[in-house]
Amino acid sequence: MRQKGFTLLEVLVATLLMGIAVAGLMGGLRTSLSNAARLTDSARGTALARRQMDELLAVRDLPKGVPMEGQYPPEVTGGVEAGWRARVLPFESQAMPGQMPAVGTRMLERIELRVWWKSGGQERYVELSGYRGARVRPQDLAALRALGGGQ
Repeated sequence: MRQKGFTLLEVLVATLLMGIAVAGLMGGLRTSLSNAARLTDSARGTALARRQMDELLAVRDLPKGVPMEGQYPPEVTGGVEAGWRARVLPFESQAMPGQMPAVGTRMLERIELRVWWKSGGQERYVELSGYRGARVRPQDLAALRALGGGQ
């Protein structure tokens, strides 16, 4: 009489196939979680960069060509070490090419900003540029000369 059921070999093969499937699913889950964490860091960095750019655009008397930097407090970044570096450069002015603009002349300033944070032992960053209109001030002339005349 023949018994109904599975042989030991069939059970071992089924267990092996199930183990391979579970290992594949766990690998995919690990990759997904890693990508989600990386995207969360990038989203946080982008939000910090936008906020910092708004603050820099609002301050009218930033020095031209001088690097500025700062660090964010841990409560703002969720405990991640992060900071920013920026500088304001003349982008374009109404002066003739090769000439220094006069005090009071309209010009376009470019603000270059890099927000950085530490993630997984590496420094990651987001870079933004912003533009705004300004007038040449007396204290800007030395920086414009050093940077090539404001053009």
